[in-house]
Amino acid sequence: QVQLVESGGGLVQAGGSLRLSCAASGRTFSDYGMGWFRQAPGKEREFVAAISRSGRNTGYGDSVKGRFTISRDNAKNTVSLQMNSLKPEDTAVYYCAGRITDTVDTRATRPSTYPYWGQGTQVTVSS
Repeated sequence: QVQLVESGGGLVQAGGSLRLSCAASGRTFSDYGMGWFRQAPGKEREFVAAISRSGRNTGYGDSVKGRFTISRDNAKNTVSLQMNSLKPEDTAVYYCAGRITDTVDTRATRPSTYPYWGQGTQVTVSS
């Protein structure tokens, strides 16, 4: 199995940018489709973005389309989330997740389809 560790969270003003990273160890990283999710206090975990094993296919939640970009570097065993034009409503704990499935489809938006999770990193956007 794969172990995941997120980094890069922090406090930023509205309109600013942050880049989150997720480092993987264990099994071959390129075996895993990867996703980013977030969870704000009192809310359900929300799909943010997903990327296929090769990195050729990506998908985004409606609330982040055009502002966030997911990418991966299989040589470095990392997946990243570049977040631009941040809004206060982006405030949440962000999690990376992995699964042994390559497709970026509706199932990729469901947390239950990902067996592997990091511990999360806090992102706070001030107004």
